[in-house]
Amino acid sequence: MPDPSPNLELARRVLATEADCIGALAGRIDERFTAAAEAVYRCGGTVVLTGIGKAGIVAQKISATLASTGTPSIFLHPVEALHGDLGRVRRDDVVIILSHSGTTEEIIRLVDHLKARGANLVAITASDDSPLAKYADIILCYGDVDEACPLGLAPSASTSCMLALGDALALTVMDMRNFSPEEFAAFHPVGALGRSLMKVEEAMTFRSGGRLPVADENQTVRRVLADAEKIKRRAGAVLLVDKAGRLAGILTDGDLRRRIIRDGDAFLDSPAGEVMHRNPKHIAAGELASEAMAIMNEYRIDELPVVDDDGKPIGLLDVQDIVGLKALGRGQNGK
Repeated sequence: MPDPSPNLELARRVLATEADCIGALAGRIDERFTAAAEAVYRCGGTVVLTGIGKAGIVAQKISATLASTGTPSIFLHPVEALHGDLGRVRRDDVVIILSHSGTTEEIIRLVDHLKARGANLVAITASDDSPLAKYADIILCYGDVDEACPLGLAPSASTSCMLALGDALALTVMDMRNFSPEEFAAFHPVGALGRSLMKVEEAMTFRSGGRLPVADENQTVRRVLADAEKIKRRAGAVLLVDKAGRLAGILTDGDLRRRIIRDGDAFLDSPAGEVMHRNPKHIAAGELASEAMAIMNEYRIDELPVVDDDGKPIGLLDVQDIVGLKALGRGQNGK
């Protein structure tokens, strides 16, 4: 017996059914949604998401979205809550409960205990008349929906509605918080956005007060090299400064090799300022690491000084720092 062919028309109907259900939710964004958004925004504790089965999986995703957009949030399994995890819930918390029917036994048993702890309850459900809706403080009701499942049984359109309402709530609250891309990046440090918004001072290995090799341009090259050797992990360059402490030049290992090949070692007793590369490419603290990466790639340099507003060196970006950022990018893309 030959294998059956995929029913592409069914697949299209599933997508159309779920799209129609989600589209209809726009008409349900009213004062109850406003109350829910304000409750989450003003929450003095943690926003707790709970649900069981497929609704519980959706609840976990909504909790993750809230947490990544500035609202502290956790997922609480209803059964585990009834066996001790209720201790996670405090009086100042907002608990968002997902249940399509609003009659699930584990959910209804949990509601009474949540109310006793003084939590503010928000229900995402299909019916205003369910036991869950009766005891909730705020109800987000998406109404009767026909499941996209051809048997009319597997949660599909209903869970899509739950997820869409949860996303709308989380992102509305994010907007209320004026949550910035920089804040988002801080919660996603190894993601694409986190890397693109990373500042040079976050990426650099060598920094002032630690392993940053800095010397006076009037010191001899020999003295500069001897002092640099005292640093445990040495960079491939030394930053030279003038009398005011401003960046005057850079002396790289490559500069030294080329000079020795050309002139021998007589120059080692000359002032470093006569040997260094003057006015090197550099970048200001606070600039993006991606900009530093672009400069290093364009000019094919392995070290890039980082300076403050007065032009004084505070760090050094090494090529290995950039390799590390690229490695994170490959790891993220490979997930």
